Amino acid sequence: MPRSARVRAPKSITKKKPTRTPKPRLADIADRHALYQASVQVPEADVEFFVRAFRKMRRRDPQLMREDFCGTAYLSCSWAQSGPKRRAFGIDLDAPTLAWGREHNLAALSAAARKRVELLQGNVLDGLGPKSDLTCALNFSYCVFKTRELLRRYFEVVRENLVADGVFITEIYGGTEAIIEIEDEREVEFERPVGDFTYRWDQAEYNPITHDTLCHIHFDFRDGSKLERAFTYDWRLWTVPELRELLREAGFREVEVWWEGVDEDGEGSGEFSPTEREENQESWLVYLVAAK
Repeated sequence: MPRSARVRAPKSITKKKPTRTPKPRLADIADRHALYQASVQVPEADVEFFVRAFRKMRRRDPQLMREDFCGTAYLSCSWAQSGPKRRAFGIDLDAPTLAWGREHNLAALSAAARKRVELLQGNVLDGLGPKSDLTCALNFSYCVFKTRELLRRYFEVVRENLVADGVFITEIYGGTEAIIEIEDEREVEFERPVGDFTYRWDQAEYNPITHDTLCHIHFDFRDGSKLERAFTYDWRLWTVPELRELLREAGFREVEVWWEGVDEDGEGSGEFSPTEREENQESWLVYLVAAK
C-alpha cells in the first residue's frame, strides 16, 4: 500500500463562536450617590433661599455656612462656588460618603472655591468646627434623633456654634400622606451611562404611637433592572410645633415657619414665605428659620 494511502484526511474544523460577555444591568453600574443628588437635591435653590431668609432676619449676607449631616457635601460645595467670600464647613459621620463627595463634588470646584470648603468626619453632637453665620440640617437627617432630650441637645450644640447673630435653617415634611404607607415615584433626567431613571420614595412603615417611620429610596432603570433600598431611613417624624418648642427650649429667640406655595396645577412652586396659618395638604414641606 502506498504510504500516501495511509495518511488520514484532515478533520473539518468547526469554528467556535466567540463568547459574548453579558451586558451589565444598569442597576449594577449605577452610582447611588449621583442618583440621589439628581433626584433629591437642588442646592442652587437652597443657597438662594438661605441668603434671602438670612438677609430678612439679620440685614446682612452670611459668609460661613455649616452643613450638618452633609453627606456628599453637594450643598457645601455649591455654597462655596456661589460667591468669592462664601466658605463652607461640612460634617458627617460616614467616611465613605464624605470620600465620594471629595472625589466628585469638591474636586469639581475651582481651585479657589476648594480652599473655602472644609469637610470633617465627626458627630454633629460634638460641636466640632468653627462658629458659623449660618448652620443648616437638610433632608430631615436630624430625625435620627428620636427623643426630645437628644434633639434638644442637638439644637443646643447648633446654637452654641453660631456667631452672635447666627441663624439655623432646617426643614420638615408633613401632610395627610406623610403618616401612611405609600410609594411615590417620578421620572428623573440623567446622563449616560445610566440615562433617565425612576425615583421611588417608599414610606414602608409608620407607628402612630411613636411617630417612628421607616422609609426607603429605590431607583428603577429603563432596562428593567432596579436598585432596591439604595437608601434607608429610620426616623421619628417630628411635627412643626414640636420642633419650634425644642428650638426655643434650646435658646433660640425666634423661629419662623416658611411655607411653600403652590402653582396653578396644585404642585409645589418652590417659593417659600413666612406664615403662621395654612390649610393642610396631602403633602407639604416647610423650612424652619431660627435666630440665635
